[in-house]
This record gives sequence, C-alpha cells and structure tokens, in this order.
Amino acid sequence: MPNPMQLSWKLRSRLRIFAVALLLGAAVGIFVLYPTNEFVYYYEYQPGNSTAADFALTQLHRSIKGQTPEKTAFYAIVGMILSVCGAGLYSSMQRRSQRIEQLSAALESDLQTFIAQGERAQLEFKSSFRWDLRENKVNRALEAVVMKTLAGYMNGNGGTLLIGVADDGAVVGLDHDYKTLKKQDRDGFEQALMTAVATKLGADACHQVQIVFHSVDNNEVCRVMVAPTPRPVYLKEGDAPKLYVRTGVSTRELNVQEAVDYTLARWPK
Repeated sequence: MPNPMQLSWKLRSRLRIFAVALLLGAAVGIFVLYPTNEFVYYYEYQPGNSTAADFALTQLHRSIKGQTPEKTAFYAIVGMILSVCGAGLYSSMQRRSQRIEQLSAALESDLQTFIAQGERAQLEFKSSFRWDLRENKVNRALEAVVMKTLAGYMNGNGGTLLIGVADDGAVVGLDHDYKTLKKQDRDGFEQALMTAVATKLGADACHQVQIVFHSVDNNEVCRVMVAPTPRPVYLKEGDAPKLYVRTGVSTRELNVQEAVDYTLARWPK
C-alpha cells in the first residue's frame, strides 16, 4: 500500500511544479508573446514612424504600467495555459520513464529466478542467435532453430525465449553474436532478429514479439517474449513452408495431415 507521507510529498512536488509553470507562463506571455505579437502587428500595419522594436517595447512598457490590462491578462493567460500544458507533458513523460525503469528493474530481478527454474513448455534457452560456440564461427542454421522456437510459441500459447543462456542455465552472453553484426550492440541484434522474423515468419508476426535486454554479470541476455498469433505461422524453409508447435519442452514440426488438423482445431473459422 502506498505510504501516505510519500503520496503527500509527491502531491506537493507536483503542485510546486505547476505553480512554477503558472508563474513562468505568465512571464512568458507578458514579456515574450505580448511584444512578439506587437512586433508582428507593426510589420503588418506599420502604425506610426517608430521602428518595430521601439513599437513593441513601447507596448510592453504600457503593459507593465497597467495601461492595457485586458491585453496583458490575455497574454498572461495564454502563456500560463501553454506552460501548464508543457508541465503536464513533462510530468507525464517523467512518470512513464519511472514506470519503465521500475519494470526494467523488476525484469532484471525476475530473470535469475526465470533461469533457475529451467526450461519448460513456455521457456527455452538458446546460447546464441547465429554464432556457433562449438565451431567458433557463424552458423546460419542456428537462426532457423530460433525461428522454429518462435513459430512454435506463436502457434501455441506463447512463451519466452532467452538468447545468451545455455541449456544448463549458464549465462554466456551475446558478445559473439554482436561481433557478427554491422551494428554491434543491442539495437543491431534486435534489428537482425526482427528482420529474421519478418523474412521467415511473416511481417505481421513481428507484432507478436517483444524484446527486452538484460545485463547479468556483465553478460548481455536477450529476452524474447512471444504472444500467440491469430493465424497459423509457417516457417519458410526452402520451397515448402512448415508448421511448428510447442509440445512440452520441445518444438515439433507437424506433417501435412497433423498441420491441417491442428490449424482447423486451433483457428476454427
């Protein structure tokens, strides 16, 4: 349950932010918007023989002396409205950033528990995406293995794939995979993975995939969270697309008859 003192402090903090926003907005309205408008007005109508700057400063001086109260109040209110809207947007973005940080922290702490539970129907480990640790070279066949797992999750009840974790739960990281990429970081890895999903499983399948990266003992781990799809997802391998489903802790290819029966049962029209 939230601490009342903490809520009170947050409320006071937000009120202070909006109070400062109101004051700054009024100042901006009077000292920026007002003379700017007068400056534009001078160039449009050219009243008198003074310069545009002199005209704008004269009108501002009249405003400060209280000779144009209605116009001054109007610009002060406009400035306050704009400032409050900006403060609201900033506050919203700040809260969103805090929620993202909290979620990331929760996912980090949850990862070790996830790994300790071992592989199961909705959780699988892969040491790498394309780097063969045994052969010490790039092996594109490993990408197909990852795609099979993702397809199996999509055609089933969804699941999570951890890339950078060995079968025994040891965190091996993504450094070798990163070195195979043009952009050797998380963004490059995510782009390569999503490109493979779009190419091998279909562009719309990308909407079913969410990717989060973790750092565990200075090793990067990619968590791929997969949601079930509203249509059967076929893996493009050679000339014949193949249907994979998750069965227990493994992903299995269905033969033609099994694929027909499964799709009719899983996605009835």
